[in-house]
Amino acid sequence: MSWNEPGGDKKDPWSGRGDQKGPPDLDEAIRSLQEKLSGFFGGGKEGGDGSSGIPPLKSLGLVMAGAVVLWGASGFYIVDEGTQGVETRFGKYVATTQSGLNWHFPSPIESVTVVDVKQQRYIEVGYRSGGTEQGLGSVPKEALMLTKDENIVDVRLAVQYQVKDAKDFIFSVVNPAATLKQVTESAQRGVVGSSKMDFVLTEGRSEIVAQIKKEIQDVMDNYKSGIQVTSVNLQDAQPPEQVQNAFEDAIKAREDQQRLINEAEAYSNDVVPKARGAAARKIQEAEGYKEQVIAQAEGESNRFSKLLTEYTKAPEVTRKRLYIESMEAVLSETNTVMVDVKGSNNMLYLPLDKMIQQQPSVQQPNVPQSTADQPAQTKVETVQQPVVRSSTRGRDARGR
Repeated sequence: MSWNEPGGDKKDPWSGRGDQKGPPDLDEAIRSLQEKLSGFFGGGKEGGDGSSGIPPLKSLGLVMAGAVVLWGASGFYIVDEGTQGVETRFGKYVATTQSGLNWHFPSPIESVTVVDVKQQRYIEVGYRSGGTEQGLGSVPKEALMLTKDENIVDVRLAVQYQVKDAKDFIFSVVNPAATLKQVTESAQRGVVGSSKMDFVLTEGRSEIVAQIKKEIQDVMDNYKSGIQVTSVNLQDAQPPEQVQNAFEDAIKAREDQQRLINEAEAYSNDVVPKARGAAARKIQEAEGYKEQVIAQAEGESNRFSKLLTEYTKAPEVTRKRLYIESMEAVLSETNTVMVDVKGSNNMLYLPLDKMIQQQPSVQQPNVPQSTADQPAQTKVETVQQPVVRSSTRGRDARGR
């Protein structure tokens, strides 16, 4: 019986299709997959012949469409406030997205890196926080450096920064934090190396910090690192531990020097104005005395000029008037009373000054005894006056 006759074994002697170990039929494989997908999506069978209700190609299209929708939906992402998203397409920069809901082509076409641009980051140079019980562990390799006057100082800095450009922060520099630390060390050594030790340790701290911050920012901008340096804090600046005691003594001596200088300046500020005031007062007094003497001399000169004019008009009357005024001025200053007895060559002298001084003690009985009992201390002068004769000739002479 041949292979193609009825009742034969149906084996093809040329192709060997009748062998059970051959590959499966393609139509049969597609039909089997269609049945499985139909069952997965809830499809039924029509009739009893086992044929599916959905064509195979249509079912495969639905599956592909669903997969595309899910893949596209995975491209949505949210950027929080204070952050920026950097989109890359096959590793190349595409755009920077701001806060909110955004979409990009899902992986593997595009990817997004979210960068926090508001976070305050910091690096430590010359120390590590928490390294010792005091909280500052020194790193001599970073902290020790030479000054302009060839002294060694221990300087410790803390630099705070934040991201100002997310694109540059990701693509311009491989490791921004390490780069910033190296730039800080370089700027720090340059500024400290151009300054003297006393300036670094005392009054120059603020100026040194400002210079270091400026140099760091300039270098990082040249690198296009996308970093903004917000502050540079000088945590500590001191000489090495080996010379710490000697340096403290030098600081104390400098403080004593400054204290003595301040005390001397205070004393000077107190004495000098007083001396200047006294000198100005003396000068003003001298000027006043000068003006007084000049005015008196000018007045006397004017008075004598006027007297001379009157004297030339009436010499005898003017001479007599001058004599009377002079005697009045002289005798008004004394307590001596002179009585000229008319017609006699004798002069009667009475102690009228003592008599006048004794009258208040009699009229005022309420005066304390200690005051009343005190003797009157009056200087009595003996006046030598020429004897005036009361003769007619003498009176005629006086009358003239």
